[in-house]
Amino acid sequence: MPWGHNDFGVTVVDNITTLVQTESVRLDPDRLGHLYRQLGDAGAEDVVCRAIEELAVRLSHCERLWRQQDWQGLRKSARSLIAISDQIGMTALARVAGDVTETIDAVDHVATSATLFRLIRVGERSLTAVWDLQDLSV
Repeated sequence: MPWGHNDFGVTVVDNITTLVQTESVRLDPDRLGHLYRQLGDAGAEDVVCRAIEELAVRLSHCERLWRQQDWQGLRKSARSLIAISDQIGMTALARVAGDVTETIDAVDHVATSATLFRLIRVGERSLTAVWDLQDLSV
């Protein structure tokens, strides 16, 4: 039996299963390559660094708007993530941000919540992947 009671009447659980959610991240290296060819190394690194900073701020802002149930503000913030992430080749992040806006448009708050937290997971992994790809340090 995976659970029972101890001498104090407290339920004791022997086995706990933790669900670990991992998200695949898709980066478009051609998009980054194009950016570097177009702007040069220094210019592209500047754009990428500013985009990463902005994405981190906006992801946090999205969560805050969700907690405030500011659906229109959340929609606007998620939409802005699409353009920024597209610019530096974060295709998965752009797609999930689009999914968030669709759930808001459908007035499905449960789906919005689930999709938003998927967006945050994908965002965190995407930001790390771009740093690693560019050999930048935080």
